[in-house]
Amino acid sequence: MQPNEKKVWFPAKRYGWGWGLPCRWQGWVVIVLFLVLAAGGLVVIGPEHVGVGTVYIIALSVGLFVICLFKGEKPRWRWGKE
Repeated sequence: MQPNEKKVWFPAKRYGWGWGLPCRWQGWVVIVLFLVLAAGGLVVIGPEHVGVGTVYIIALSVGLFVICLFKGEKPRWRWGKE
């Protein structure tokens, strides 16, 4: 690995677009934190506030997506022939 090459937390999927499971402990921390915040937030928000819960999950998902963009491999469509 080159000294200036970034260390990815989320490798690209072999097939399709996006990222697979994390390959570094920092990525696993991000995933666990996402799940804890999602579950805990929905318990606190409660089922009577569906709209607020939806906005909350969308905001968390956008945050996860941004982290994957910066700390993952470049996303592109892959056919598994690499």
